[in-house]
Amino acid sequence: MTEEQDRIWTVRGLMKSAISLLQKRGFDEARLNVELLLSHALRCQRIELYTNFDKSVTQAEMEQFRVLYERRLRHEPVQYILGVTSFMGLQMKVDARVLIPRPETETLVEQTIMACNNIQGGSKIHILDLGTGSGNIAIALGKYLKNVRVTSVDNSAAALDVARKNIEEHGLQPVIDLKEMDIFEPLDQLLLRRFDILVSNPPYVAPDEWETLRPEVKDYEPRSATTDSHDGFEFYRRIFELSPYLLVDKGLALVEAGDGCAGEVAELMSQNAFEDISVVQDLQGTDRVVIGSRRAKSRNPSFSN
Repeated sequence: MTEEQDRIWTVRGLMKSAISLLQKRGFDEARLNVELLLSHALRCQRIELYTNFDKSVTQAEMEQFRVLYERRLRHEPVQYILGVTSFMGLQMKVDARVLIPRPETETLVEQTIMACNNIQGGSKIHILDLGTGSGNIAIALGKYLKNVRVTSVDNSAAALDVARKNIEEHGLQPVIDLKEMDIFEPLDQLLLRRFDILVSNPPYVAPDEWETLRPEVKDYEPRSATTDSHDGFEFYRRIFELSPYLLVDKGLALVEAGDGCAGEVAELMSQNAFEDISVVQDLQGTDRVVIGSRRAKSRNPSFSN
């Protein structure tokens, strides 16, 4: 495709050529990639590509598509190229400052929604979202739940800027509070109240696993949002250490776990004042979400370390 700069392309011909090149270079979901990039370049819906197969692509449109397509050939994620992604049916702005929301994280949100719906009484439910990134978890909860207040925490000011834009886009400023803080530092600000639910999708990729990740992740997504630079469990240890002091009696913690790690995450939870621990699979049948209830009558907190 790239060597025929002056050729007049139809939508069909361009799609066929672009898909073929991606497939030859080993890209997954080549057709979807091309549909998304081309519909963006042509400013149309994906379905319109197929209803306008014989339409000629203008030189300006071709140049716009070429720029996007060459970025994809360098393995830049489609979501960053387009600047948006879908999560729980909601549009989210994303760029290289934040981790791209994954479909498996929707299981975490679904379980959190179910947990909130099981809470009795009419008082407002207070949720703590640790490591908010793009704000996708908090926004989905704010959109699909009534009578909730979400406090979203991240240690990255750049990520919080993206989250803030997403929150504004969805009109959830009255529902979601953003706080910049590092959970490995004293968290006295959060002690102003106890939360009913804590939810987190923390960095859980171990450093040795990081080196084996696809270039889309390793070369483009923020490393600090992906790996803990230790053994993959550093954030869980800290979250569970803090959870008894951040949750109300019988408050719930729900965390996402990496592939094959849910059992160890559950064990860490059981060692830190949690009971009634369960593991929920995602739609691919992978143990993905670990849920536990804070034991009542935990000792008073201390954040001296």
